[in-house]
Amino acid sequence: MRLSPIPAPLRNLKYALWVPIYLLCFAVLERLVTANYWPTQTRLDGLVPFCEWFVIPYCLWYPLLIWVGICLLLRDGPGFRRYMRFLAVTFFVSALLWLLIPNGQDLRPAVMPRDNAFTRWIAGLYAIDTNTNVFPSVHVVGAVGAVLAVWSSPALRSRRFLSCFTAVLAAVICLSTLLIKQHTLLDVAGGLVLSCAVGAVLYCRRPLGRFRPMTQQE
Repeated sequence: MRLSPIPAPLRNLKYALWVPIYLLCFAVLERLVTANYWPTQTRLDGLVPFCEWFVIPYCLWYPLLIWVGICLLLRDGPGFRRYMRFLAVTFFVSALLWLLIPNGQDLRPAVMPRDNAFTRWIAGLYAIDTNTNVFPSVHVVGAVGAVLAVWSSPALRSRRFLSCFTAVLAAVICLSTLLIKQHTLLDVAGGLVLSCAVGAVLYCRRPLGRFRPMTQQE
């Protein structure tokens, strides 16, 4: 009796096996880096206001990355594999930088300027997510990765609304990291530079070239 072949989406799930390993590394680094870190804030960060409403797009980062991954897994196997490679490389490079150059930021308000559901939400985030391991921002890296994955996928980029929505949401997510004082301008810049560097290798023929088409072998 011959066993049925494993469906392609299930076979491609192996490319996501890096996720629990990264989460373990992140948890360890959160406990290792608590003091004596390089503060990434500059004077320009003092010009950025605190806006608690942006905690909503900040937290939409998690469903965005999962949603893009599921869409690619079901509709574009090569796109899913490239998306996983991008996230794995950028996330682990970020973790390596946190280990080699311990960093953090000191922008979080000691007392919330207002008392409402959103500031309490942010206070909860502060309690579970330390102010360290911020450069480069993986929130920025992940958001850019989602946009690159959608725009480079023939199965997804044909849906114009989807492509535009992903890009706008990613931009707002990057902005939200500043407005709820989770990251500094330098953190965001570092995330953009890392994303562009890895994206140029994985998605482009050359840094300023067009997205190269997917192949079934990738």
